[in-house]
Amino acid sequence: MSIAVRSTNRPHLARQVRLEWDPVREQHVLLAPEGVLVLNQTGAIILGLCDGERTVDGIVEELGRRYDRVVGDEVRDFLSRLAAKRWVELGGE
Repeated sequence: MSIAVRSTNRPHLARQVRLEWDPVREQHVLLAPEGVLVLNQTGAIILGLCDGERTVDGIVEELGRRYDRVVGDEVRDFLSRLAAKRWVELGGE
């Protein structure tokens, strides 16, 4: 299932989901009642920017300031997959 992510959405973690550092794995993880998702560095940075205040476009812009090449469609696809699992809520437009 695919969820449409708009540039004006203001994504944030769902209420029951937490982004944490796992010292055993030495990686960020997304913890939810349904399980654990081990994140790569990029995924953790994206989710760290999902504060419910920034828009998707704002997140892409911030990533563009930090890194040479950022593909907005890849960020939207990542958020779409997590929204489909109900780990991320997209927020109002």
